Amino acid sequence: MTAIHSIIIFAVLNCYAIMEFADFSIFSVLFTVLGGLWFIVFNIFPSFKKQNSFKTKMLYGGTRILKVFLATAILSVILLFLLIFLFDFEVKDIIINSVIVVCCEFVLFWNGIIRVYCTSAQLGIKWRVLGIIFGMIPVIHLILLIKIISVTDREYKFELGKRQLEDKRKEQKVCDTKYPILLVHGVFFRDSNFFNYWGRIPETLISNGAKIYYGGQQSAASVEESAKELTEKIRTIINDTGCGKVNIIAHSKGGLDSRYAISCLGADKYTASLTTVNTPHKGCQFAEYLLNKVPDSFRQGVADKYNKALKKLGDTDPDFLAAVNDLTASSCRDLNEKCPDSPEVFYQSIGSKMKKAYNGQFPLNLSSMFVKMFDGANDGLVSEASMKWGEKFTFLEPSGNRGISHGDVIDLNRENIEGFDVREFYVGVVHDLKERGF
Repeated sequence: MTAIHSIIIFAVLNCYAIMEFADFSIFSVLFTVLGGLWFIVFNIFPSFKKQNSFKTKMLYGGTRILKVFLATAILSVILLFLLIFLFDFEVKDIIINSVIVVCCEFVLFWNGIIRVYCTSAQLGIKWRVLGIIFGMIPVIHLILLIKIISVTDREYKFELGKRQLEDKRKEQKVCDTKYPILLVHGVFFRDSNFFNYWGRIPETLISNGAKIYYGGQQSAASVEESAKELTEKIRTIINDTGCGKVNIIAHSKGGLDSRYAISCLGADKYTASLTTVNTPHKGCQFAEYLLNKVPDSFRQGVADKYNKALKKLGDTDPDFLAAVNDLTASSCRDLNEKCPDSPEVFYQSIGSKMKKAYNGQFPLNLSSMFVKMFDGANDGLVSEASMKWGEKFTFLEPSGNRGISHGDVIDLNRENIEGFDVREFYVGVVHDLKERGF
């Protein structure tokens, strides 16, 4: 269908040349009028195919418009050379036809690019910025456009496959666990209504029957203080819903907060399972080295700046240094001695690593190299050796050179990684909890 649209719109764009060829016959004039109407309709409704969301509809439409733009632009350039060198066209007619083509192509391009820029999750900042910077440079702009079309087309097809899978198993409620899921965030982030820390994961779990709650603890506090907030949150969920217990899935420092709450603050009575994700159970030697080496004045200065920023973002009493200190290897050794696992709770852990430093988004692509010097293979922040805890350990390592970073494992960047469907992975994790009776 896109090829047919491209041919029709190519003819519409070059309607003046067609009318010249047809000597302004009734047919050519009628075609021009109807073609013009079709051009307007196509720009408003590039597809009438039913989509699962407005965002998906805009993404698909934008990609389709850009495909048509690319095809018609190339064909129009070829036609222009033919008009100049093979046909007896006056300069005036060539200029008029070219002006019509340029104006229409302008509409097509900006309509398509605005749609995909506003709706694509996979273009990321990089391709958007490159498109803006080099969009007016000949040849390079075509290469960038082809790349953008490739990314958004692949994204749409992936999301279409996800939708079909969700529709197929909708009635099965594969994530409808006995106890609700409590998602616990890591350090320096907060649960947000505007930017979900867990990316597209919660929406997928809910669509498969899961009941989701969030930890809501401060982003920067000691493990003990965060654990107190979590324990209170768990009690609130139990009192409000009568569910009896929760299944905790905790990322990074959130795993330490959850273990402390279970072992030291009585949350074991209300916890069926704890799944930690890339949690530094054995701490970070690099963090300890850094804290010991930097001057006190510098360390406190950084802490003050972070605390001030975090307070503006919602923390009532942020403590940057307390949070970082509790992630060191020595602090985690003390925590492990103080917090033995509860026999009433099922413990499991998940881990991953970056195969190359450039796999991660900034600043993980930088920190990964330093962490590797002290802790070995890592996800950008936490070493592989530090992540293992509990009865079951799942290590994620997709084929190829991509790897999975500390942010990728919770879909923080909303990136579709080849060989690792993060949303489907969590469906599997929660379904397994359901099968275990939790």
